[in-house]
Amino acid sequence: MKPLRPVVLAGITVVAGVLSWGGSRLWNSVGSLPGVPAAAPIVLALIAVVLAVTAINLRGRLRAQRDRVPGAKGVDPLSAARAVVLGQASALVSALVTGVYGGMGVFLLSLMDTVPARKGQALTALFAVLAGVAVMAAGLWLQHICRLPDDPDATAPRNSTPAQRP
Repeated sequence: MKPLRPVVLAGITVVAGVLSWGGSRLWNSVGSLPGVPAAAPIVLALIAVVLAVTAINLRGRLRAQRDRVPGAKGVDPLSAARAVVLGQASALVSALVTGVYGGMGVFLLSLMDTVPARKGQALTALFAVLAGVAVMAAGLWLQHICRLPDDPDATAPRNSTPAQRP
């Protein structure tokens, strides 16, 4: 599995934001644009907290396992892989959602002078964007914590022979 790069997340966020901004303009010209759900920033913040707690838990267990602390509870490799997949999937979906709410928020900011009720929705969109960035950061951090250490044997030339023991 390849690590997820922040550039990919930023690209998804920007593309989704531009498409959302254009879609919001189109939707508002045809009818009334639906508001930003008030639960969006709350749900995204909860996901960020779950990912951060998982990362902190795994970091401590991996550190204890690496330092060979007696009685330390090890980390099952399959559980670590599942945590990485959860972090990456959450970060990817969050990048998309952050772009959507960012695009809507920018459009709603342009309507604040004409429709005062849109100010609260723009603020909710801003909080959703901030919570989405937190999910992406927590997902990338979880991925970083579960990274396998570099293999020292992989850097040795292929045709080299191991040193003989005396």
